Amino acid sequence: MLAIITGATKGIGRAITYSLANKGYDLAICSRNLRDLKEIKEDLEKKYPKINVLAKDTDMRKKEDVLAFSKEILSKFDTVDVLVNNAGVFISGLTHTEEEGALEFMIETNLYSAYYLTNALLPAMLNQHSGHIFNMCSIASKIAYPNGGSYSISKFALYGYTKVLREELKDKGIKVTAILPGATWSHSWAGVDLPKERLMEANDIALLIANALELSSSACIEDIIVRPQLGDL
Repeated sequence: MLAIITGATKGIGRAITYSLANKGYDLAICSRNLRDLKEIKEDLEKKYPKINVLAKDTDMRKKEDVLAFSKEILSKFDTVDVLVNNAGVFISGLTHTEEEGALEFMIETNLYSAYYLTNALLPAMLNQHSGHIFNMCSIASKIAYPNGGSYSISKFALYGYTKVLREELKDKGIKVTAILPGATWSHSWAGVDLPKERLMEANDIALLIANALELSSSACIEDIIVRPQLGDL
């Protein structure tokens, strides 16, 4: 079985990568940072010598990079079983005062990356009449919040895309799940003066995905909404 995870070297993506490696999945992972990719690939192959790991430096904002990643995946693996569209970026601000290009940057990273990669890999899933797509949305996909700006716009769009995919693929044997986490510890929170228990752990999200994959073929979790115990920040 093959699991594909974008933005796989840090935070939630890294936790998902190790969780699925532990379950015996072959992996195709990507990140913009080649050094981080090499390190995680070496560590995975050391800890899980029975799995195959494809690691490719990829800027998910760029369509040509996304398609190159998908082409390499399809050339090296026979099936596409799990796709986790996790790559994303957050820039705080208000829509009317944020930096020029913020909307475009986050739409390209948070929405177009998932759209292009999914479309490139869907033929393989359709041929095998199976597969599970997870899109990493956000609480910001449902509730606008202060300084969310264009980030929330991009995540609303990703959530909408996920709902469309679910309708299109439900009779094709392919599951589609939206993950909508609240504040979760990741590299982007480094340096923030908050107690660790105020945010969720990345492994919490990885565990939810692993559990969703254990359901029978007749059941699909459409939305996973998870928030810190003390509520949103």
